Amino acid sequence: MIDIAPELLEKLKKAFSEKLNKNKKIDKILSTIREGNPTYAEVNDLSIVIGDILAEVFRENLSADILPDGRMYYNIAKKTIEPMMINNYNIVTDNAVIVQEILNKNAGMGIKAQVPALNQSRIDGIINRLDEEELFDDIKWILDEPIKNFTQAIVDDVIEKNTEFHKGLGLVPSVTRIVQDDCCDWCREVAGTYHSPNIPDDVYRRHRYCRCTIEYDPGDGKKKKK
Repeated sequence: MIDIAPELLEKLKKAFSEKLNKNKKIDKILSTIREGNPTYAEVNDLSIVIGDILAEVFRENLSADILPDGRMYYNIAKKTIEPMMINNYNIVTDNAVIVQEILNKNAGMGIKAQVPALNQSRIDGIINRLDEEELFDDIKWILDEPIKNFTQAIVDDVIEKNTEFHKGLGLVPSVTRIVQDDCCDWCREVAGTYHSPNIPDDVYRRHRYCRCTIEYDPGDGKKKKK
């Protein structure tokens, strides 16, 4: 059997790059992050656009008729889906690091931004589910909203990683979860601003189709008084 993965991956990369380069919203977001006075709001916007683009690339370039037996076998998913998801992780974390270091600097802290590990378990979960189904058409939905959610959650992971790091240094960072107008009751309950060390784990969590945003304030760079 011919290995279609290398050619398919190149096709996905090309389609993603073309959409990325044509997206005017991306240019504006990146300009603010790299030349303005950004917050995590811009990184969150970036993650939403990047997630939408990748989901669209998968939708337009993957179908049962190009897959052997109409099925997304494990080895094909591993060689194509995983690299594209890792690429999203790299784009979002690279820009989140820029923002975090600006926030640190503005707070008078000479501290490097912390980078969370890639959430490999979520990637593995998607790949394994793709492999389990006999027909790709029955599982292709997993390359839509779950991809968008995965990408947006990268921002949450960066914020949580830096919050925990700063908290460990004795600083007093705060996290604010901002809801959207059409959010659910659960999101409304966890919305608000939380100061270290009283930051609940739920503030970083997001369900499917959740578009809440999280902002981070490193504080004034001073350790809390005992």
